[in-house]
Amino acid sequence: MSQVFAAYGKYYDLLYQDKDYEAECDIIEGFFKKYCLSPVSCVLDAACGTGGHAIPLARRKYRVTGFDASESMIRRAKEKSDQVPFHVMDLRNFDIGEEFDACICMFAAMNYLTETSDIQNALANIRRHLKPKGLLIFDFWNGLAVLRILPETRVKTASGEGRKILRSVQPELDAVHHLCKSHYHLIVIQDGTVVDEITETHVVRYFFPQEIIHHLDDAGFNVLHLSSFPDLEEKLNETAWNAIAVAQVK
Repeated sequence: MSQVFAAYGKYYDLLYQDKDYEAECDIIEGFFKKYCLSPVSCVLDAACGTGGHAIPLARRKYRVTGFDASESMIRRAKEKSDQVPFHVMDLRNFDIGEEFDACICMFAAMNYLTETSDIQNALANIRRHLKPKGLLIFDFWNGLAVLRILPETRVKTASGEGRKILRSVQPELDAVHHLCKSHYHLIVIQDGTVVDEITETHVVRYFFPQEIIHHLDDAGFNVLHLSSFPDLEEKLNETAWNAIAVAQVK
């Protein structure tokens, strides 16, 4: 997992500059207020990327700790903020050494856990880092929609910092094993010249609602909320590709 985003990571923020992290933090805070038995103070951002959620939450006066398996992503997160402790760690075996009121794991990071043992180990590890009745919030690819809509080739352009990035993604679906292999190709242009070219392959596993409920229950969590994301009013169905789960330590 550490090699995922190895080169891609340095352009991550530019490619996702249109992602509304503040709005997602509003949703996260809403869950804190709705489901936590006492005010949330300390938050663990698991697989935090470049700090897109951790940094805004820290500005909102939460004490946030973040970690990610990608060294390049954590390097970028540390450049963006010195108010949040960021670590290079893996979801499957991380050890922060303290307990938190809540844990978030956003931007479909859970989908990078491709083996059943991976998701079991990650959830057990998160459970170990949460206080009694602690909250877990994560989003994921909904398998119902993945198989109904089917992934397709996507092309995206992004500009900023004097550069233009062209990115194409070619998906390869493995429906038997619930996997999608995405072949990324990035071309970076500056002053009319190609200055960087990157190819990376990311393998993710999509999950079905009952599968998520089973894994959470097995890891010692009660499921409190399961819906599409970011439209929380939409029930999970075959058209809602992105889903979100909220669970509480039993």
